[in-house]
Amino acid sequence: MEEFAALLDALVYTTSRNRKLALIAAYLREAPDPDRGWALAALTDGLDFPSVKSSTVRNLMMERVDPVLWTLSRDFVGDTAETASLLWPEPEGAAPQPALSLTEMVERLSALTRATAPRELPALFDRTDAKGRYALIKLATGGMRVGVSARLAKVAFAQAFDVAVEEVEEYWHALTPPFAELFAWGADGGPAPDLANAPHFRPFMLAHPLEDGVVDLKDYAAEWKWDGIRVQLVRAGGETRVYSRSGDDISATFPELLDVLPMDAVLDGELLVRAHTQLGRAQGGETGGAASFNALQQRLGRKTVSKAMLRDYPAFVRLYDVLLLDGTDWREQPWKSRRATLESLMARLPDSHFDLSQLVVAEDFAALARVRDTARDEAIEGLMLKHRESPYVAGRKVALWYKWKRDPLLIDCVMMYAQRGSGKRSSFYSDYTFGCWNGDPDAGAELLPVGKAYSGFTDEELKKLDRFVRQNTLNRFGPVREVKRELVFEVAFDSVHTSKRHKSGVAMRFPRIHRIRWDKPAHEADRLDSLKELIKD
Repeated sequence: MEEFAALLDALVYTTSRNRKLALIAAYLREAPDPDRGWALAALTDGLDFPSVKSSTVRNLMMERVDPVLWTLSRDFVGDTAETASLLWPEPEGAAPQPALSLTEMVERLSALTRATAPRELPALFDRTDAKGRYALIKLATGGMRVGVSARLAKVAFAQAFDVAVEEVEEYWHALTPPFAELFAWGADGGPAPDLANAPHFRPFMLAHPLEDGVVDLKDYAAEWKWDGIRVQLVRAGGETRVYSRSGDDISATFPELLDVLPMDAVLDGELLVRAHTQLGRAQGGETGGAASFNALQQRLGRKTVSKAMLRDYPAFVRLYDVLLLDGTDWREQPWKSRRATLESLMARLPDSHFDLSQLVVAEDFAALARVRDTARDEAIEGLMLKHRESPYVAGRKVALWYKWKRDPLLIDCVMMYAQRGSGKRSSFYSDYTFGCWNGDPDAGAELLPVGKAYSGFTDEELKKLDRFVRQNTLNRFGPVREVKRELVFEVAFDSVHTSKRHKSGVAMRFPRIHRIRWDKPAHEADRLDSLKELIKD
């Protein structure tokens, strides 16, 4: 555990990607099994200890530290683990105990229940120092926030043992912590894990944004970029699984897709739900019976799906690509061959649950741009441009696929509330809630919250925004500050939908700060009616 704590401490204090890779790779080479496997899982949020929550740690601290001191310290530091690790009172007169290994710590955390956690966690906190407590709390509650993504961890593994990161990606999601088979292959030179009959995830091919560029439509095919969630359907060994773009198994949320794939295959597509007027057979074309993302949200994240939910929001997959089919791996073949294979496959699939993403035909790039500009269907985000000769490769490769999103919608809103960020932003008020006027502000209208954003501004702008929040605070509600209604944001967003959960009656899709309008008076910000006019029926 001491070595893992030292790794976390080092990762916190470096922003260099190469340095992070070197630190993780060195740890993986030096740490014993299965410690290094548990560390790899922890760094990539692959561990879950349901009996330990942040509230568990807060309650323990409130029993041992003055509640006011705890609250002020937590608010100032911005991180529960860091605050608790430093404020935890050192045990008096207790004989030193031998340090636990990371594996032993994982075993003890796994054995905790909601009832035993408050009794047994203090003993674990007492037998380590501040760095160890920080690592323990991060391990137990999840969310490391040390600047390590799953991709970076995989690259570090590949560098540590001189193996191809593409192979690491291939095996990663089929294995479980502490990844004994992965280390036996990568570190010890053993055989590759046998995954032939396991329905496992393959990394998606991703696209680069098209930044003011032009492509030749002789080389690139265009298709709609649909506004659902990217999924991979995998059937192998008599089982079907549905995976999200991050490799999470979301099969339980969409049970209607688990018995409709009639052959072994790995298919790439967009998961959507039917519009209420289009239930049943898919119609193809530009809308294809797809409802807005707001409708899809009714299905996301549910552990149980009712019959009413299946009836009112039936899911289907609009297919983009084929990776494997009937034992043949198509990923090395050019896109044009995979597309032809996918088109011929459609006759074997039930049209109640599958349809094909349509290609967009235009005589030249200028004509394609005009098509894109007029695409305001709620289920369309923009266009995808795919090189006709491109293989299907994991990650983003230059000049193979491009995403060309439609221009965002813009509206002027007023900042209402601010909250501190996390990680590197824990000292700054960087999360902003903003609103629109529900009428004429000069006639007594009020601001109603319409969205929240924490991106779209530079580091220098963040410092100015943080200063504005601190100097213009009206009230405090726990970690949230209410500010004077003076600062206007020009907010960019992809779409807006009706919402019963918000007082304003609307919810934005992907809001972000487009510009900070330091020059604009708050009473000139937009009205709520202007935002509602952008809702598509």
